[in-house]
Amino acid sequence: MTLRRSLLAATAAVALGAGAAAPAPAAQNQTQRFFAERLIADEHTAGPIERLLRSGRGFVDQSVTFRDLTGDKKDDAVVRVQSGGAAGAVAVYVFSTDTGREGGELAVVFRSERLLRAWTSVTEGVLTYRSARPERGDELCCPSRLAETLLRWDERRHLLRVASRREIAP
Repeated sequence: MTLRRSLLAATAAVALGAGAAAPAPAAQNQTQRFFAERLIADEHTAGPIERLLRSGRGFVDQSVTFRDLTGDKKDDAVVRVQSGGAAGAVAVYVFSTDTGREGGELAVVFRSERLLRAWTSVTEGVLTYRSARPERGDELCCPSRLAETLLRWDERRHLLRVASRREIAP
């Protein structure tokens, strides 16, 4: 197994609380519960994220960001899933009603589910997210690299597309 896979496996074990008793879940607000329920019900949510939410070991971050990312003059929701441990935010989702389908029901229009200590920001309709990329010898708290991704809305395809990706120093 490569070092990177070993680190990811160890991080996943920490994030998912392998071998540990589940802590008592903290009280969640209505927004957190709303998005957690939708992620659990969504058949495209990755199994580890669904189990993290269902078990109560992880949770939807209370800081859901509401901004218009699609240009339809309606706020979309940027939702992070927290591991409940040192791995921090391990997934990012964008919910929108601008799906290109009649009726415009709320749906996930973007997902990234293999993150570590993720951070998000929205500026002028562009979503930026960063994720830790640990290297050999890095402490979990202090990765030597971060992956930064910028996403812009593609109106024709009704989805967020990668505008740029780069690795940066923390």
